[in-house]
Amino acid sequence: MKDLVDRTFKFSLDVIDLVELLPIKNATRIVSYQLVKCGTSVGANYRAAKRARSDNEFIAKINIILEEADESLFWLQIIKAKNWI
Repeated sequence: MKDLVDRTFKFSLDVIDLVELLPIKNATRIVSYQLVKCGTSVGANYRAAKRARSDNEFIAKINIILEEADESLFWLQIIKAKNWI
């Protein structure tokens, strides 16, 4: 479990580093904001899932993590498709 804590934390840092490389435009500001929100949420929600009080709560939190990870992928695909980096 410690490995996943470390990996999700690194993912958050990598997302922040990537966003800081984006050109400053109206669209990139919006995409940056959305990506940082969902990208950093993956690690934060994983830590919350580890503190779940029941199996059902754990599953619910893991599903939130999956949604946030998928949203992160969406924004990363937008960045790639627009050739912003």
